[in-house]
Amino acid sequence: MTDNQQTAHGIDLETLEGFAQHAAENPEAVQLGLGATATYEGTAAHSLAKIDSYELGGDTIVRETREYTLPYGGWKEVLDAGGWIGATDRIEPVEAALSALAACINVGISINAAANGVDIDHLQTRVRTDFDPAVLFGLEELKEADSVFENVTAEIELDGENLDQDLIDEWARRAPVYTLVSLAQDIDMTVDTPIEVAGDD
Repeated sequence: MTDNQQTAHGIDLETLEGFAQHAAENPEAVQLGLGATATYEGTAAHSLAKIDSYELGGDTIVRETREYTLPYGGWKEVLDAGGWIGATDRIEPVEAALSALAACINVGISINAAANGVDIDHLQTRVRTDFDPAVLFGLEELKEADSVFENVTAEIELDGENLDQDLIDEWARRAPVYTLVSLAQDIDMTVDTPIEVAGDD
């Protein structure tokens, strides 16, 4: 906690409390609609992802400063070995997911620390996993997808006063990305392909 007891972790605590109260009384007003688009760039595994607008309480928020683009690809050594021509390093989507998980665990901890008056001097989360690409490359059946990732770990380094390890663990598990990757999610997959009309050349 800073000298000014009204702020902590870069948050005005009075405003945070008011926001939480508003969310409790008007849950529909704080529902978020989020999305991203990835466009294939003509080289296998290369896509340019874009994140822009989102929905908040039913309103669409569009702002140029939220137009983020991310070039996704793979690991140079792996691509070289697989026959990619002119392979270069790019962020691999799995690594992006791991970094998002690590960052979101920090979100869960820091927001709840601020709300509960817990001071944190240092917070770093490292997420690791062992990844078997056999399903990706068609070497295993899709039904084996549960075996793609093993030994997923999240190591949280935390310094501060009066830290309750069980409470920190709970706050970490409140992170939305943790829920996204750790619990079964139903994904409604829609595939759109051009419709060929009989007689068209």
